Amino acid sequence: MGALSSIGRLARGAAGYLTQPLLPDDLLGTLNPLWSAREPHARVVGLRRETVDTTTLLLRPGVGVVKHRPGQFVGVGLRVDGVWQWRTYSVTSRPSDDLLAVTVTAVPGGLLSGRLAHRTPVGTLVRIGPPAGEFVLPDPVPEKLLFLAAGSGVTPIMGMLRELVATRPEALDGAIVVHCDRTPADMVFGLELRAMAAATGMRFVERHTALEGRLTGDTLTDVVPDWAARQAWACGPAGLLDSLTEHWGRAGDADALHVERFTPPTLGGDGATGGRVTFTTSGIDAEAGPGTPLMAAGEAAGALLPSGCRMGICHTCVGTLRSGAVRDLRTGDLYDTPGESVRTCVSGAAGDVEIEL
Repeated sequence: MGALSSIGRLARGAAGYLTQPLLPDDLLGTLNPLWSAREPHARVVGLRRETVDTTTLLLRPGVGVVKHRPGQFVGVGLRVDGVWQWRTYSVTSRPSDDLLAVTVTAVPGGLLSGRLAHRTPVGTLVRIGPPAGEFVLPDPVPEKLLFLAAGSGVTPIMGMLRELVATRPEALDGAIVVHCDRTPADMVFGLELRAMAAATGMRFVERHTALEGRLTGDTLTDVVPDWAARQAWACGPAGLLDSLTEHWGRAGDADALHVERFTPPTLGGDGATGGRVTFTTSGIDAEAGPGTPLMAAGEAAGALLPSGCRMGICHTCVGTLRSGAVRDLRTGDLYDTPGESVRTCVSGAAGDVEIEL
């Protein structure tokens, strides 16, 4: 990784003198996608089969990939029939690891998950979005930890546990991990979690739902009698998380339960009143209605704009705000400072606005 980074930096410096009007990063990305800081890539260098339907991809990141916090997710882009398709996956490696690991479970009928889990050979080039998500442990780590997972919901939790084993093993003394899946063979990371429990003071509880039924808030007390005294992190299907959230709200401290839901971002129109959007580089004006992404408005007016995931993950569509204000259609945050970077696929106009694209 060090040699690759050094070569990339040297090439980027030289390219700055040799390329006009292309940016140095544009040329480097053409020479070797792993040298591009604007569109970070990684190469698949290993595959580890976790279960019949789940595979861990070991990725060697390029120079633009940002370090994550344990529990966070990244966008993974794969070119399918000439088009980049994107999904988000939790990182299961530690931030200090040389390789980035993402663990993918094939979803029946899924366009991307099946390819990544079953049909991605070593050597494949993927794109990587920046790390995101607030499903992380605080500092200092709470004394009494509870982790609740079902199916692939164990992936962000595994990233946390691996980091704790390596850097804070004492935090696992008395911690409880409850992992639910149909059978022992279906348990993602089952072998590693059993070994982790044997080597530390962590208690690992397996719930095989084919025989024992699904975990709910009402049955949690049977499994973890002192659940109310613990700080809990839970990830899994919506039904489980809804049940746990209702249980904590009714019988515990709602602020002590932290959940991660695998759901795509939703775009809303609150505060994005619309307006005239001027793309200064393209020389195209577009009318953006309330709640309409800047990218959609520009493309409808004939602008050829950079795009990638169209979900706010990959940062390919970023332009520079020159004047006016935009609002993030997922969070409602307002951006009105000239020079700020704007993701056009998830930002709407809050009045007239100029974007350098």
